[in-house]
Amino acid sequence: MPTARPTLAAAKREITGKKVANLRRAGRLPGVLYGHGVPSENVSVDAHEFELLHRKVGNTTLIDVEVDGTKGRPALIYGVQREPLKHRTLHIDLFVVRMTEELTVDVPVTVNGTADAVEKLGGTLSHMSTIKVRALPDRLPQHIEVSIDSLVDFDAVVHVSDLEIPGDVTLVTDGSEIAARVLPPRVEEVVAVAETAAEGAPGEEGEGGEAAAGETPESTEG
Repeated sequence: MPTARPTLAAAKREITGKKVANLRRAGRLPGVLYGHGVPSENVSVDAHEFELLHRKVGNTTLIDVEVDGTKGRPALIYGVQREPLKHRTLHIDLFVVRMTEELTVDVPVTVNGTADAVEKLGGTLSHMSTIKVRALPDRLPQHIEVSIDSLVDFDAVVHVSDLEIPGDVTLVTDGSEIAARVLPPRVEEVVAVAETAAEGAPGEEGEGGEAAAGETPESTEG
């Protein structure tokens, strides 16, 4: 028996433009429900309910959107607009899917394992945040794992082609791209001439001195 999909209750929305601020103050989020061959509908959803659901399912898990109590339609949370500073959700896009039509989406990348180049050599892990895949709506993975156990030095890399992709999912991102690597630590060149001169200069006391003429502290990336 198939597992029931998470549901999101929505209501038709007549309020548009700047007046949607009143909706947000009332604890509701404005949104749009649309899809191929589906008339676009302005809707609103309970803000708290949406945030809980979105944290749980992300953008690649199918949900059923029920508008004013009607039968749920399979959809993806296709876009979430947030405030730049407070990250408060302002607007959502809900995309109604056709279960027999493949979709191309960006799937989050999660890190698994431990990299010696980080733990022992002090490097910084760099990895893709998402990769692009194509699959039927109910086959879209919620995330793709990248194992970093092989990153033992700064020359080691994990390519997109090394990732484990489910058999019913097609990789769209170029397999030759680097999915993860470890960057060497930044090497800072500290000019200590000023401090040494200040400590050794006769008749001078204080917290420190000025750098010698023509010499300024700088940092370079190694």
